Order: sequence, then C-alpha cells, then structure tokens
Amino acid sequence: MAEPGVLAVRGAVRPDDDTPAAIGAATLELLTAVLDRNALSRESVISVFFTATPDLTADIPALAAAEAGWTAPMLCAAEMAVPGAMPRVIRLLAHVNWPGGRPVAHVYLRGTGPSRP
Repeated sequence: MAEPGVLAVRGAVRPDDDTPAAIGAATLELLTAVLDRNALSRESVISVFFTATPDLTADIPALAAAEAGWTAPMLCAAEMAVPGAMPRVIRLLAHVNWPGGRPVAHVYLRGTGPSRP
C-alpha cells in the first residue's frame, strides 16, 4: 500500500492517428482513466509531464488538457526515436497528492504498456 504523500502515476495511450482531434481525445481519455482508476480528483494533480513519440506532430497533448479545463502545470516533450519502438504513443507522468492506503494504478490504454519494468 502506498503511504500518503506525493506520488507519480504513469500512463500511456495510442491515438488513432496523428490529428489534433485524435491526440486530444486520447489525452483526455488517459487523464480521465488515471483519475478514475486511482479515485483522484483534478485538484489532487500537482503537475503532468507528457511525452509523445516523434510521429505525433499534429498537436500538443497538454493543449487538449488545458482546453478541457485542467489547470495543473503541464509540460510536453518528444520521446527519443528508438528503432522498433511502438509508434503513436502519448505517455504521461502525473505527480499527485496521494491520500495513501491503497496501491497506485498505473494506466496503459489501447495496447500500450510500461516503457520500463
């Protein structure tokens, strides 16, 4: 069980394609799943760091979150272009105020998984 304090929650999702609409929808789906699976509120989110694979260039994941009313500080970066890596992936690392008493649920959607064990 995780103790109360600040924790990081990881997650990933694959947009259907490289369009602003697909990137926005996938980003919001991931953020919502992170909150729902961890019984958190938006207010418990301290900050979110997004990365996107180099083949996603149509939009910025943090922009979709901001347009949907998210106010936590957010930052985006491009992932390294690694040969053979899964294409079209948005990853996040969300820092949250954790209430404790339960395990953290990292969220991987649409066929994604952790980038490390």
